[in-house]
Amino acid sequence: MNEPNPRVGVGVFIFRNGKFLIQQRKGSHGEGTWSVPGGHLEYGETPEDTSHREVLEETGCEIGNIRFAAVTNDFFERESKHYITWWVMSDWLKNEPRILEPNKCTAQMWVDFDSLPEPLFLPWRQLLQSEFIENIKQELERSKQ
Repeated sequence: MNEPNPRVGVGVFIFRNGKFLIQQRKGSHGEGTWSVPGGHLEYGETPEDTSHREVLEETGCEIGNIRFAAVTNDFFERESKHYITWWVMSDWLKNEPRILEPNKCTAQMWVDFDSLPEPLFLPWRQLLQSEFIENIKQELERSKQ
């Protein structure tokens, strides 16, 4: 029997003045939930390459200072999908975010950890309980300066 293979997803925190960009998902697993921009790691890409590409495709924003944030192991039982999510942090450089893929995203907003919308995308459950979350919050605080 041929089992499906896990895929690698990349989630990108874009920090700007103590906030990060979050968007509401559409047309995929997790439709209607909220998460940071991101997408699938493509063959031959680094997570940094994926971050640049996906953020530009989805939002039009340019980002820099991309660095590792976390990794989570996410199984979507109902959809029979399994992802390893590689989370990165980045700094916003230019271009105001726009919804450039309306078939994948219905809304965008800048939030912090005290103003997260609901419901959150499944990988967030793991992220918020991980040992990585405090470092992400500290990096977000630094972005206020």
